[in-house]
Formats: sequence, structure tokens, C-alpha cells
Amino acid sequence: MHHLHPLWRRATVALVLALSTSAWAADKQRIEKEADIPRFSYRIAEPLERVVRDKSTFKRVIQPVRSDMESVLQRFEIADKSSQRQFLNSLVQLDFLAGNYDAALAGADAVRALEEKPADKLLSGLRLRAMVAAAKQSGQINTPAYFELVAKNIRQQLDAMPFEVIANDVKSYKASAEMIGEGRILGGVQELLQATLSKTGALSSDFTPGLINARYALETAVPLKQTLVSTFSAYLDQHRVEKADIWAAREVKLSASGPYRIVNVAVWDSGVDTQLFPGQIVRNSKGQPALIAFDVASRPSSGELIPVPAAMQAKMPEMLARTKGFSDLVANIDSPQASEVKNFMSTLKPEEFKPAMEQLGFSGNYVHGTHVAGITLKDNPWARLVTGRLSFDYKLQPDPCPSQELAQRGAKAHQAYVDFFKRQQVRVVNMSWGGSVKDGEEALEKCGIGKTTQEREKIARAYFEIEKKALQRAFASAPGILFITAAGNSNSDSSFGEFIPSSIVLPNLLTVGAVDKAGDEAPFTSYGPTVVVHANGYQVDSYIPGGARVALSGTSMASPNVANLAAKLLAAKPSLKPTEVIAIIRETADKSADGRRVLINPAKAMARVI
Repeated sequence: MHHLHPLWRRATVALVLALSTSAWAADKQRIEKEADIPRFSYRIAEPLERVVRDKSTFKRVIQPVRSDMESVLQRFEIADKSSQRQFLNSLVQLDFLAGNYDAALAGADAVRALEEKPADKLLSGLRLRAMVAAAKQSGQINTPAYFELVAKNIRQQLDAMPFEVIANDVKSYKASAEMIGEGRILGGVQELLQATLSKTGALSSDFTPGLINARYALETAVPLKQTLVSTFSAYLDQHRVEKADIWAAREVKLSASGPYRIVNVAVWDSGVDTQLFPGQIVRNSKGQPALIAFDVASRPSSGELIPVPAAMQAKMPEMLARTKGFSDLVANIDSPQASEVKNFMSTLKPEEFKPAMEQLGFSGNYVHGTHVAGITLKDNPWARLVTGRLSFDYKLQPDPCPSQELAQRGAKAHQAYVDFFKRQQVRVVNMSWGGSVKDGEEALEKCGIGKTTQEREKIARAYFEIEKKALQRAFASAPGILFITAAGNSNSDSSFGEFIPSSIVLPNLLTVGAVDKAGDEAPFTSYGPTVVVHANGYQVDSYIPGGARVALSGTSMASPNVANLAAKLLAAKPSLKPTEVIAIIRETADKSADGRRVLINPAKAMARVI
């Protein structure tokens, strides 16, 4: 995430232990935007590690948090089901921790009723139901009998579900279980939550769910680690059936000769190792790759790739190897790299958390733009690349912190990028990143800026509007360029969350959601009224700097698949306007029976223009 600006974050999905929540309503005040959900602030005197470790301390500290959550659900109708689920999931966790098992089950049923994706509808509350059944039958939790019953119950639930629908999610569950560890949880509490609390003396309701998640993980996920890994592994071992690949038959490969024209495309991202794409690079008068770059403070910079900090230079081979390790974990591939990542993540000590997470954050940023470029240029010898290098912040605490000056520099940078693309005669720009007003608000709190949640909300809104309006103006100033952006990986409505660019509506902007190779909706993909087409964004193979190939997942990978198609259409018919390219892509896409997915069909689209 580029803490701009505390705004920008890349749209590649990462493995995290996240838990959600929920609400519903009648005769309630309706909330149409995430930023309008009421915020609360809590003064907490106790060290947060004690809060998540000690049952009585946790109960006392969290009681007002729970009361406020229940109050929000009672008083407001939240338009976004994802936000509703986040509230309800926290309450479910609290009920289980308190031994209120029937209430936890009722809450889990309410969450499930709000699920929107097929796999989520099936799997919602899987572990919670198994734990409640085991606790009731064995009379206590975290005993050998309890573990055995949890395993049996999870397996019974999984066996009743269609494997092809839940396969990706179960692989993710297994990977998350393999990487969990007490040190990692406590490190997050110390370096994210305690560090924030220490600056302000209070913790907002944006961060207090993290305390609930941590306590719940320590009490449930950590003790169940081996049970969960063994159960999910056994299930996957018995279902080694690969999903059908719908994309192979739809792909289009342009020949190096034929009725095509050169088309310039830009990857506006974290930088590109252009040596990997010989013959496909736009060059300046000095023969150097066409490049515009700004650093994390939105000041002009240089270099195709973000500079590697001195302290990380010796670690880069190891860091890049972990990119493959995470990829293999997601795909349930048993490799040396996957084993190393499992051991690394699960054995982290609290004091190792910060450097480890910042290394992972940096390496994720470092490889991102090159991976996206490889997808954008694939099978199109007529495409020529222009690099627009962003600098995403990889640190746990924003650096730099938000300010009006930073927002204004960011606004000027947006226009500078687009002006550069116009000068380079770019026709298609891919943007696999985004941010929201809520991101800015949380960054302000992490930096200790703003005395109250209301003050931070006001400041964040002002900074956000500066950048949003600048982006809109920049896009509108280039009506001949087609801008393509990733929907985001929050499994929520990007318009409700006010994510930009993905929630912006302009005739030359197209927002893309992610599906897998079978066309099934990716667990992480965001959605909403601006998300009009979907492309493969699950375990998509491409280059990383240096030339290795790795499969990564995220709407970051779906968006350049559409940029790739747009560039091919323009190579075949250069006279097409952005609105016409969008129309062809949409009209030739295949809509799923449930109406949720609009799958691009490159073969059909190209047939329209050839």
C-alpha cells in the first residue's frame, strides 16, 4: 500500500488471517458509504498483549466495543453486506470466546445469509460450527477429544459440498493454518495496534476488531493448527482434480507479421524490469526505456525499479524465493520454497514481526509491476511498453505520514503521469492499485494525527478528495487513452468503500474483477456497479524481476489481462476509441448464469475487429 498518500496499495492478494462481520435492518438510517459508518474511540491503559492474553482483561476492555458494534447494527442499515458481515463476525467470535455457543451459531447463520459468492455461502462458518459442535460434545475446548471432533465435523461438512466450488478457498484455509503462529499474532498486536495506541492514548473502532481477531486466533486457530492442516490436507489429497481451464480456448496470439500496427501501452505500477521484454519497449531519444517515476513522497524519481534499501540488498534472493513459496502455498504445491515460507511465518517471534513483514511488503511491491507487465504484453509482439513507476509504502507505520502537502504533490503527480503517457502516444494504461478514504483515516491514526475519530475523518476526507479529483481530471484530460484498473481484493463493494480508481465513473475507464481459470469468482475479488468485466486473476503466471516466473493472484492480475486484450484490439484496429474498445470487450464477454460474472472472451472480441 502506498501510504500516501496513505492511499495506494497494489491489488495483489496476500495471505492474511482476516475475519469478517455483518448486519441487517428495517426502519433504520441507511449508510451508503463505508466512511459514513460511525467510529468510536477507546482509551486502553493496559498493554495490549495482556488484553489479548488474559481472559478477564479482554472481557473488560472489549465490553464497550461490543456494545458499540451492537448499537451500530441496531440503529443503521448498512448498504454493503461485506461491512455487515465484518460487524457480525466480530460478535460471533466474542460469543464463542464467552462460551455463548448458541448465540455464536445464530450469528454465524446471519453471516451466511449475507454471503454473496457461491463458495462463501457454502463455507461460511465452517470452523465455527465444527468448534461449537465439538465443545458441546466434549464439554471443553482444546483437548485431544475436542481436536478429534473438530476434525471429524469439518470433514463431514466439506464432504457434503461440491469440490469444484470450494477448492480454491480450502487451499487458502490450509495455507493460512500452516503459517499461523503465536509470535506472528502477538507481533501484529505490538507493531500495529500497540504502536498506534501509544501515539494517541486511544484506539479507534477501525483497529479494535484486531484485538478480537488476535484473542480469537490465540484461543482457537493456534491450538487447532495441526488439526486444521491435517484435515484440509487429507481432503485436498483425496480431491486432486484440476479445474477445467476456460481461458486456453479464448486466448489470442498475434503473429509478428500481418495487418497489425504498433500500440503503446503503459504499466502504471511499481516499476518494470524492461530487460525481460526485448523489442517491446518504447525508448526515448537517448535509447533509454521511456519512464516516469515518483517516490513514496510523490517527488520525481528515477530508476525502472524501486530502489532496494541497503539493509535488504543481501536478502533479496531469499525474499524473491518467498514470492514463489507463497504462490506454491496458495496452489497447495509441496515445494522447498513453500516449506520455507511455512516455517518462516509460523515460527516468527514477536520482535521479528516488523522486519519480516516489511521485507515481505517490499518484495511484494518490487515484483508487482514486472509481473503485471508480463501479463499485459503476453502474445502481442505489436505492444510497446511505457513505464509509469509508483512507489508503494511497505512499512507497518506510514512513512511519510499523510499531509495536505503530500496530497497536493500526489495530485500533481497524477497529472504528470497522464501527461507523460499522452506524450508517449500511449493508448492503454493498466493500474493494478487503489486506495480509499478509510485507508487515509487509518493512516492518520497510525501517525497519531487528529485528536478524535471525527477530526481524522474530516482530515482524511479533505486529503482524499484532493487526490480523487486530480485522478478524475487526469483521466478526463486524456480521452484518447483507455485506463484499465483492478477492482480490489477486499471482497466488498468498491463503490461503497470509495476505492479509487475502481469506483470512478468515466467513459475511458474500465474496472476489472477476478475469476479463476475455470471462470469461478475469486474469493478475494471486489465487486460493485463499476466492475463490469472479469478476467483470470487466480494463480496467473508471469515474470518477476530477474526473469523467474511465478504465479500470483489478485485483481492485479485480472486487470492486465483486459489491458492485454485492449492492446490487441487496437493493434488490429487502431481507429478504435476507448469507448468502442470497452463496448467490444463487454459485448463479446460471456455472462454467467448467476449474473455475477462477465467473463472476457478475447477470441470473440478479436473476431469483431479482424
